[in-house]
Amino acid sequence: MLTDEVKIKIFAGRGGDGVVAFNKTKMSLGPTGGTGGKGGNVYFQGVSNLSALNKYKNKLKHYAGNGKNGKADNSDGHTGNDIILTVPIGSVLHNLNTGEDIDVSEVGELILVAEGGIGGRGNFCFRSSINTSPEEHEDGKLGEEFEFLIELRLIADIGLVGLPNIGKSSLLNELTKADVKVADYEFTTLEPNLGAMDGIIIADIPGLIEGASKGRGLGIKFLKHIKRTKALVHCISLESEDPKKDYDVIRKELGDYDQELLLKKEIILLTKADLFDKNEIAEKIKAISRINPNIETVSIHDWDSLQKIRQVFLALAGKNS
Repeated sequence: MLTDEVKIKIFAGRGGDGVVAFNKTKMSLGPTGGTGGKGGNVYFQGVSNLSALNKYKNKLKHYAGNGKNGKADNSDGHTGNDIILTVPIGSVLHNLNTGEDIDVSEVGELILVAEGGIGGRGNFCFRSSINTSPEEHEDGKLGEEFEFLIELRLIADIGLVGLPNIGKSSLLNELTKADVKVADYEFTTLEPNLGAMDGIIIADIPGLIEGASKGRGLGIKFLKHIKRTKALVHCISLESEDPKKDYDVIRKELGDYDQELLLKKEIILLTKADLFDKNEIAEKIKAISRINPNIETVSIHDWDSLQKIRQVFLALAGKNS
């Protein structure tokens, strides 16, 4: 099962201690204690993989690296290693200590949530004309630590649905920054994937089959996530010998699971248009237009058709282009 909500604790690194040291070489006497290194930071980063929260179910505490102590040759200690915690775009990060809520809306977006502590000064920093041999030094400061509730509040504005191996993942890759695995066999996509395009979130829902509402194939766990999309794009390959039958199969599964899914805004998107001429495409459209007249075609190899689909998707999501 996909994880929609987790609670974790994060700990930025402690700063390294400053040290007390002296140069014992004649004519070069004096303090040489270096400053401690800064503690590592904690970041969250948005990714397109909807199952990214699964890994936190059994690991509730996450630590950045501590800074190293200063060195005796007046060198600073090394900075502690940062950690980057990945979460699906569409997540909301609730800081339970400060009350701040942070939305994660872009793939690759890096959000600093806890800063590492500064390193303590070594005795070299305390030298003066009246204190040529200082014994003072500082301990490193603790890094910030917080408890976060991570909630996948909204999966997508648009959900791509349809039978397996019809080009949904390839389309998502072309329209967004997602990097979803694609291959010429069924069920390449084993988890829903997300991508962001011009301020809207698109979800590639793994291919459904007849009986999905009863758990066949990838089953009910993905049908329930379709409920959380604003609109549906029903993808059908133009390679299909019977597009109407393909459409009916998916619509039946949606309705058997939840009749409200049938009330969502929906368009039909005929994929792989580069493989057919205009007359063949027109025949396919005619065969299905009586059921749903809102039909578009696309080829991921045709820049113009991709640009048109961008505008269609924005309108479907209720966004201005």
